[in-house]
Amino acid sequence: MAYLPCEIVDTQSNVDAAVIWLHGLGANGHDFVPIVPRLNLPDSLAIRFIFPHAPSIPVTINGGAVMPGWYDIYALDMEREIDTPQILASSKAIKDLIEREIAQGLSSERVVLAGFSQGGAVIFEAGLSFDKPLAGLMSLSSYFATYKTIEPHPENESVPIHIFHGDHDDIVTLPMAQHALEQLKKLGRLPEYKSYPMAHEVHPQEIDDISAWLQKVLA
Repeated sequence: MAYLPCEIVDTQSNVDAAVIWLHGLGANGHDFVPIVPRLNLPDSLAIRFIFPHAPSIPVTINGGAVMPGWYDIYALDMEREIDTPQILASSKAIKDLIEREIAQGLSSERVVLAGFSQGGAVIFEAGLSFDKPLAGLMSLSSYFATYKTIEPHPENESVPIHIFHGDHDDIVTLPMAQHALEQLKKLGRLPEYKSYPMAHEVHPQEIDDISAWLQKVLA
């Protein structure tokens, strides 16, 4: 099977958990690699961080320019008109990465999905519809693109979810994060939510909070 190319960082040699972390539009798998040492995780957590590279595609909102992206975006309105088959294909590619970790001996319940911006939209689709229980879903400055079409799987009806967002985000606006929160609650999920005085970026306090949340769900 052909898997997405990935950057991989193991925090210890005896890995017993994995975090699959998706970048945003126009970035790549290297984007969040530097955050791993900044998480200051305890030695007791042996995590494999997996940072996949999205394929390069033409992006309509950027004049058709070719760049790394998980799916095409047709319009930057509140609903975000997107290429649904592409986001489903990206979701399938992430599920394949989860299955690879399981095949190598990890329990699905030791796998966290994380994603920034576009990447967060993909992890909602992939994680909520995955047919084995996961450790958690983490959305960074993102939105719930497939809330109308998603087919949630009962195995992840109680998966821990945390939404992190910027109060001053002008790319994925605060109402879009709040809309994701509302739609997840309609699906019976109970996501945690925290915002920061930032734009479409990552805040230092957010890194500390991500670390604390990972330690909680992977304890």
